[in-house]
Amino acid sequence: MASHPGAALRFLLLVTGLHAGLLQQGRSSSLQSSYENIDLLYEPLQMSGEHQNLVTEDVTVVEGEVAIISCRVKNSDDSVIQLLNPNRQTIYFRDVRPLKDSRFQLVNFSSNELRVSLSNVTLEDEGRYLCQVYTDPPQEAFTTITVLVPPHNLVIDVQKDTYVEGEEVEMNCTALASKPAAAIRWFKGNKELTAVKTDVEPMEERMFRVRSQLVLTAKREDDGIPIVCLVDHPAVKDLQTQQYLEVQYKPLVSVSVKYPQGLTREGETLELVCSATGKPSPERVLWQRVDDDLPEHVLILGDNLLFGNLNKTDNGTYRCEASNSVGSASADYTLFVYDASATTEPAVHDTRAGDETPLVVDHAVIGGVVAVVVFAMLCLLIILGRYFARHKGTYFTHEAKGADDAADADTAIINAEGGQNSCEEKKEYFI
Repeated sequence: MASHPGAALRFLLLVTGLHAGLLQQGRSSSLQSSYENIDLLYEPLQMSGEHQNLVTEDVTVVEGEVAIISCRVKNSDDSVIQLLNPNRQTIYFRDVRPLKDSRFQLVNFSSNELRVSLSNVTLEDEGRYLCQVYTDPPQEAFTTITVLVPPHNLVIDVQKDTYVEGEEVEMNCTALASKPAAAIRWFKGNKELTAVKTDVEPMEERMFRVRSQLVLTAKREDDGIPIVCLVDHPAVKDLQTQQYLEVQYKPLVSVSVKYPQGLTREGETLELVCSATGKPSPERVLWQRVDDDLPEHVLILGDNLLFGNLNKTDNGTYRCEASNSVGSASADYTLFVYDASATTEPAVHDTRAGDETPLVVDHAVIGGVVAVVVFAMLCLLIILGRYFARHKGTYFTHEAKGADDAADADTAIINAEGGQNSCEEKKEYFI
């Protein structure tokens, strides 16, 4: 045993307290106070960190689980090891537990280690625990227990159960009573969304309430898709809750040909099928001919339109319209009846199932032809311009011939006239 007076005095006080059973009763306050005063008196005599022979580790534990506290001596000399709680009450003195809290249990005791387990950890157990070794001088080391508290509940609040396509959806996810504050993430299916705002509210006992708000626009493809609120927290994994969206939307309408497959010829039968989906389901579908009445021989069979004997007077655009409580929508089919002997489609033909079929014309070829024509015209204009410019210059040169060497204007005129006369004379001469 060390001979240091402070260590000896503390040892005597502790032994007295152990035998008297005072440390776990109300009468231990004066003894505990004396113990703390002795620590203060001899604190300067404690060894610095780089020469510390006592080793501890901080502990992080989830509320309700088990924490392991270890006091380990590197170079043992059989000195006394003890463990104290944040209130400086002795938990274990060597292998003896004077504290009545049975949640503390001895895991290992030897000349160089005191290891204790604390079960069913609560927030009240959080704090700095003290390991002491009675060497000369005495050594102390602190180990801190940090208690994590997972969110007790995770709730999504919505304004209403059903939305109409295009409406704004507001959702709030709340994580109650966690330590530390939880981080909330949003997902729509597998796609992560961004929250509009997140509020962190402190609560009692160092816990927090977190509230995250999500705003999105309802779309028809969102109907039946789960919106997931996921919590990131060191005390829990995969904590999430979800809310399924119910979105109502107006019908989506399409028109298809049941038969014939191919050209619609005179004398044949044509049946058009109107397909309409929506939420709620479309109440009814309505067939009409755009800008005209339906032919008399056409039959409406439920959602289908039947032409019994096609003829060219049936040409036109036929529209199927569907509606529900949200709205209405339509799709068109343009009918073109071919000759009974037709085997291939002409350059211009009908538009089927609401899709526009382009003219069978190669616009690139047309553009190329136009470009060639324009280029040829430009070349012709350039050639003609050069030709007229050259002959115009020759004309003026001959007209002024004989006036270049004249001394004055009158002489130039006379010479010019003379030149013309000379030309005329020459013409007469050659004739």
